[in-house]
Amino acid sequence: MYRKSQNKLKEWALSDRRKPLILNGARQIGKTWLMKWLGGECFSDCVYFNFDKNLNLKAIFESDKDANRIIEKLSMIRGKAIVPGKTLIIFDEIQECSEALNSLKYFNEEASQYHVISAGSLLGTLLAQPKSYPVGQVDILHLYPMDFEEFLLATEPDLWNAYNTITSPETADTAAILHDRFSEAYGKYLMIGGMPECVDLWRLNRDYKLVDRCQSNIIELYENDFCKHAGIVNSGKILTVFRNIVPQLAKENKKFIYGAIRSGARGRDYEDAIEWLVSAGIADKVNLCNNNIYPLASYDNIGAFKLYMMDVGLLKHMAGIGNDAIVLNKQFPFMGAMAENFVSQQFKNIFEIKPRYFTFGTRYETDFLVQYKTDIVPVEVKSGESVKSNSMTNYIKHYNPYLAIRDCPSSKLQA
Repeated sequence: MYRKSQNKLKEWALSDRRKPLILNGARQIGKTWLMKWLGGECFSDCVYFNFDKNLNLKAIFESDKDANRIIEKLSMIRGKAIVPGKTLIIFDEIQECSEALNSLKYFNEEASQYHVISAGSLLGTLLAQPKSYPVGQVDILHLYPMDFEEFLLATEPDLWNAYNTITSPETADTAAILHDRFSEAYGKYLMIGGMPECVDLWRLNRDYKLVDRCQSNIIELYENDFCKHAGIVNSGKILTVFRNIVPQLAKENKKFIYGAIRSGARGRDYEDAIEWLVSAGIADKVNLCNNNIYPLASYDNIGAFKLYMMDVGLLKHMAGIGNDAIVLNKQFPFMGAMAENFVSQQFKNIFEIKPRYFTFGTRYETDFLVQYKTDIVPVEVKSGESVKSNSMTNYIKHYNPYLAIRDCPSSKLQA
């Protein structure tokens, strides 16, 4: 299945200014597949080392800091020379060996002629441990679940082709047909999400039960990781926050409230657990912005935020929403949270600057503020049939943005 990150990997492989590359993203996001794909696509040779399966590898990095000697030892292990410019060196599950992760800086300084790519689970959580993370000595590519475009290309290529050849204006009949098909595909994306294994199961089998089972396995895997890799952060608190994402989003304003976890809870009790989930790529944190002017990051209110799941399909499963409810287009309050989570998930592959949300007046809230170049674009998400929005109407009236977006994926087509 095509991933947009494949183009970025090719650019890295061809660059003369590359550093060792780290693929950073949640477990089951497709990191191993992408590394092996790059090896077959851009190199005549590829060597794969997995630190979780081959524990003997750790001894090489624990006993030697010289990158060229490490290459010699790795060549002896595989029984074949590692050739600069021709061999892609893959280090997988590198979080299991902090010395190997730290050695990437030596590869950059002493052996930059080699192509080295690495990946592992929960690498983002190591950013707080600079002694084991080669900050400034590596290139980092952040990976996310498949977005809606990638999902369409994998599961409904004819609809993806239609999307890429749409001309404006379309005839009313053509527009209505396309709208209905895209709305149906949107519903499927809510059920399946963008986790590559789930998408592939649907693509090959068209069986929602298999997808549900896969989603359940991924969630269980994440929860097991909390105990295994939490480090200095209390794993019980991580699990508590993770399981609290759904009820937090079920509230009308969706703002994360510590007191909703337990009575009397404060930020200092759970903020480390929240940051752990965000660094691990499992949750997405959208801060309140105190002003709607460029640059948005200058006006973050770090004490107010919403916490979304990194994948809307996993959110659906965690919320216990049956696929039949989405197929039948049932309207229930949590569909608003699903729609917002969908939009948040798509933004990650589009904008480098994270979106924020914004409140103004005494009762108006804009779901997302997006920074595009030097412009600030408000985005309103509507999940039901009605597309009316007092918040967006008043935002436009007060701030007169050059562009405003209203996202209504499940509404009927209107003239």
